[in-house]
Amino acid sequence: MKTLCGLDCSECGLRNECGGCTETNGHPFGGSCMIAVCCKDKGCENCGRSFEAPCKLKKQLIAEFNALGIEDMEEVTGLNALYGAYINLQYSLPGGQKIKFWDDDRIYLGNQICKKNSNRCYGLTADENYLLVCEYGDNGSDAEIIVYKKRR
Repeated sequence: MKTLCGLDCSECGLRNECGGCTETNGHPFGGSCMIAVCCKDKGCENCGRSFEAPCKLKKQLIAEFNALGIEDMEEVTGLNALYGAYINLQYSLPGGQKIKFWDDDRIYLGNQICKKNSNRCYGLTADENYLLVCEYGDNGSDAEIIVYKKRR
């Protein structure tokens, strides 16, 4: 399966449902893919034509996550392409309202990192404009927002 960013999607369990990166012009699942947008806009001149190679976008986001200085979060060393429907957790606001931050049909960059000395994890997600770090238990249970901030 050919992609705009060079990722190998041949082993992805959702490859038949996404519609294909090149076939949808960077809009798998009908939403946009921030990696494809970056590669199309910038031509990956700084990325070696592959998201798996040293990618300027990935490097910048890793630096931004690490700069947050979350004490019990391990250093972020990598980011993955994440389907919005899998990572779009629901959060309870102080007034009892429920909110989701992401679009189920987009592809974001992020990772899951174990919280030091805990059975909980940190979920990291980024798009072109925002960083989100949340903490959660098994299967995304009891999700809490740690940081949600505008990038740059």
